[in-house]
Amino acid sequence: MVGGLHNGNERLIQKIELILRKLDGMNEEEIKEIIKEYNIKSPLKNDLSEPFPFNLMFQTKIGPKDDNTEDKNKEKCKNVSNNKNLNSTNTNNNMNNVAFLRPETAQGIFVNFKKLLEYNGGKTPFAGAQLGLGFRNEISPRNGLLRVREFQMAEIEYFVNPKKKNHEKYYLFKYLMLPLYPRDNQLTDGVVIKNMTLEEAVEKNIIANEALAYFLARTYLFLLKCGINKDGIRFRQHLKTEMAHYANDCWDAEILTSFGFIEVVGHADRSAYDLQHHMKYTGANLYACEKYNEPIEVEYVKMIPIKLK
Repeated sequence: MVGGLHNGNERLIQKIELILRKLDGMNEEEIKEIIKEYNIKSPLKNDLSEPFPFNLMFQTKIGPKDDNTEDKNKEKCKNVSNNKNLNSTNTNNNMNNVAFLRPETAQGIFVNFKKLLEYNGGKTPFAGAQLGLGFRNEISPRNGLLRVREFQMAEIEYFVNPKKKNHEKYYLFKYLMLPLYPRDNQLTDGVVIKNMTLEEAVEKNIIANEALAYFLARTYLFLLKCGINKDGIRFRQHLKTEMAHYANDCWDAEILTSFGFIEVVGHADRSAYDLQHHMKYTGANLYACEKYNEPIEVEYVKMIPIKLK
């Protein structure tokens, strides 16, 4: 409930609508200021608690250990003041037992990248797809299937040369017009663009590249085939403040429901973030090499020291 809101105050309404469009990308301090400025209360008119960061990943532990055993071990380590190695080892062992339930299925594809690359003859582009369960530590599960802690999902990871982010069938869809909701529009007039082709969106750098545009088009046509009303579909670009740490560009396919627009498909250019970090922490070689039709000659200067006799 927001106190002091009147239907005639158009400027205030527009300001609040802008806040709602930016809300997902705000941090706890910004949300705290909004609660204070507009005197926002609970439905029962009680004060709200202060916002705080919340981890949506389920944490668990691996192996036959419980919290009581770990607490006793920590206490023993504190009492052995001269044995620093024991304390360090115990702490590391505790951390090694920590695990998280996956919030997405994508990592199963990334850890099998080398094998998938071999299946494709060592060439890019190629794609991997899978179905599986994901787990999210939802604060308040509700609204049917919208807020659940365990759900089935499907993902496609499309691997391309980072210098050639295109798709061989992009030409089939480049003149298709999708309802695009770019971040600039979300922060200004809130208008969804409906008269722009994918080709124009890529050329204007609204959509980052052709490969991403291709999958937006395929998703749009799939949703129409599923029976979703085209007037209830939009593709919303993530704001800079809500972009995932791994992403260069993100678009959500959203459909209009009784709960408002709800994300049903996420599209992200993840760059090479995942593969780079798997290599960093495992030492595995997850590079893909491109074979040229003709050899390329490169000239370079090499310093050869002349040793005095």
